[in-house]
Amino acid sequence: MAVDVFSVPVFLVVFRESLETVIIVSVLLAFLKQTLGRPNPVAAASTDGETVDTGTGTGTGTGTTTSDAAAYRRLVRQVWVGTAAGLGVCLLVATALIAVFYTLGADRWAASEDTYEGAFALVAALIISVVGAALLRIGRMQAKWRVKLAKALAGGQRQRRRPAAAAAAAASTVGHRERLRTFAERYALFVLPFVTVLREGIEAIVFVAGVSFAAPARSVPLPVVVGLLAGIGIGYFLYKGGSSARLQLFLVASTCLLYLVAAGLFSRAVWSFENQTWNKVVGSDAAELGSGPGSYDIDRSVWHVNCCNPELNGGGGWGFFNAILGWTNSATYGSVLAYNLYWLTVMLAFFALRFHEARGRWPLVKARLEGPPADAAPLPRTGGAHAPPLDVPSGLLTNTETIVEKDV
Repeated sequence: MAVDVFSVPVFLVVFRESLETVIIVSVLLAFLKQTLGRPNPVAAASTDGETVDTGTGTGTGTGTTTSDAAAYRRLVRQVWVGTAAGLGVCLLVATALIAVFYTLGADRWAASEDTYEGAFALVAALIISVVGAALLRIGRMQAKWRVKLAKALAGGQRQRRRPAAAAAAAASTVGHRERLRTFAERYALFVLPFVTVLREGIEAIVFVAGVSFAAPARSVPLPVVVGLLAGIGIGYFLYKGGSSARLQLFLVASTCLLYLVAAGLFSRAVWSFENQTWNKVVGSDAAELGSGPGSYDIDRSVWHVNCCNPELNGGGGWGFFNAILGWTNSATYGSVLAYNLYWLTVMLAFFALRFHEARGRWPLVKARLEGPPADAAPLPRTGGAHAPPLDVPSGLLTNTETIVEKDV
């Protein structure tokens, strides 16, 4: 009964995505706390809640000014509203997808179950492979986002300081793209968590579809709720008391587990495609007879055991190994080769990424010449004494001036 009401793959997927989202949101909140500081209760009580300039704050994390307190509350509110909006959109998408699948696509799914399951597993494996490396770079993402937020806040302050007449005249001449950029600058702390939660939520929907569409509908809600609660709880613990070293160790272990899942999904995708072809030859009811002769193609079989079948009677522990590691009691040449080629590809990809970080170019690509040609015109100056000041709190750009975008 536990297998029918609690899908372990769904729990792991939701847990991972919720944890990554919580970490990213905590980066935004920590950024605000470090730059504007915890608001002073006296100062917060003296303001009427209107938007005020953040450029007069101390930036030391003391929160002793009214402007810092008001800006802190306004920007934190943007973070939480953006997070809630992204989560709401994801829930609507997930509800629509599940409703369509379980009402309109049941018969079509039964006729081509292995094809659909293989396609979803393949998509999920590819997405996990791409975003798994990003999970290891949370620290660099934090530095990158500090720079982006500093620029966004500076741009938003310059926009608010423009006189009303000048702003009205400019609004009549700018296009939709300029208006969108202005909105993104002013509400950067709403846009960033909204897009982040929306992206992670869509990924979670794809992952859940890839690993659980063959499961009964009642096995999905409970692991989704438990995964969300576990991710939020651990993310809160890491934000409050976890050091960066412990966090990095946890992210490495989590990413290793994700790549094990992705390798299993990739192998199972190939196995599902081959099994669908075999079922067309012998009939789709052959798989219901068990693990004996006729249930597999002996010409493509690498090994086959009559026990340990994850597809029969709920799978038991073998079903867990199938969901996490891609175990099957009837392996084919395609599934075994796919599993090994996946790990070879991952190793080569990480080698290429490390090579690019160390040398600034990809392997087998010639290095670009440094600096402009000797006869090139000098670049125009963008700074100096005549450059407009960057009016942001003094602590905003601490330790971020040397961050190179390509290294993030």
